[in-house]
Amino acid sequence: MPLTDKFGREITDLRISITDRCNYKCVYCRTGNEGAVYGELPFADYLRMGRVLVSLGITKIRLTGGEPLLRGGVIDFIRELSAVRTTTGDRLDLAITTNGHLLADMAQPLKDAGLNRITVSMDAVDPDRFARITRVPGGYDHVLAGVRAARRAGLWPLKINCVLMRGFNEDQIIPFGMFASEEGVIVRFIEFMPLEEDRVWSPSVVVTLDEILERMGEYRPLVEIPHAHSETARRYRFDDGVGEIGIIAPVSHPFCGHCSRIRITSDGKIRTCLFSVWDHDLHELMRRGDSDDELADFIRGVVSRKEARHHIGEPDFVPASRTMVHIGG
Repeated sequence: MPLTDKFGREITDLRISITDRCNYKCVYCRTGNEGAVYGELPFADYLRMGRVLVSLGITKIRLTGGEPLLRGGVIDFIRELSAVRTTTGDRLDLAITTNGHLLADMAQPLKDAGLNRITVSMDAVDPDRFARITRVPGGYDHVLAGVRAARRAGLWPLKINCVLMRGFNEDQIIPFGMFASEEGVIVRFIEFMPLEEDRVWSPSVVVTLDEILERMGEYRPLVEIPHAHSETARRYRFDDGVGEIGIIAPVSHPFCGHCSRIRITSDGKIRTCLFSVWDHDLHELMRRGDSDDELADFIRGVVSRKEARHHIGEPDFVPASRTMVHIGG
């Protein structure tokens, strides 16, 4: 029986954060003063959680962080995950989200281990602007080399995620459109959400989907591409057929009604929404010796209480109990 919440949404996507650590201090994410807050588990524990969830109907697993490529043993972990089969006997769709700084040397080994696709977080295509955002000098060249190595390795689709903030990097919209065409990648713009460590989010900082489309239209006309209900991004191609743009608009165009995902944090808690005000301690059950069947029953109960939607911008909005870097992107 599929893993389904009380609103009839089938849960097929799992994100596992394998570390709370990161080698970047992006200004929209971290204050720059805090490091890792939550612990990491042995890969064997994440693997067991993943297997139980796959037995309940999960078909896609994405590894996140922090920065997941910082974890020694991540390639072997992906190799073990790639051996897991879905309830229909198919291979899992395995992906990873990374800042790309360590990717150049790891792209081919990741592909060989069974990784299908990759998303690189990259918020500017100008080296100086990139350094100001990440607070890491010289990072742009490392990330660009990683993007190109991933493309050569056949990690596809290769997506570049850019978080836009008004007054900070919205002038990168057209340069990213050019980047999508020139590098043969999918660029996805993400509306800035209230998940940063210093909690200074304001609606005025959000660059909305409609604004992005208008600005990109100054470069080339866009043609919308049909997308699956559970996809978070609205997809567009340039009119010449070269390059693809996606826009993830949780603030101006929420997609909660089709949400198909849950998350596991680096310390083994289940989160049913990015904006949850609580989490559910799956790892505690493992520590006390619960069986896989007992873990599965616990997971079903948690999913049955999955939130209907977030409340960003509403008077009763309560910030999430964790910020993005401590949840897993």
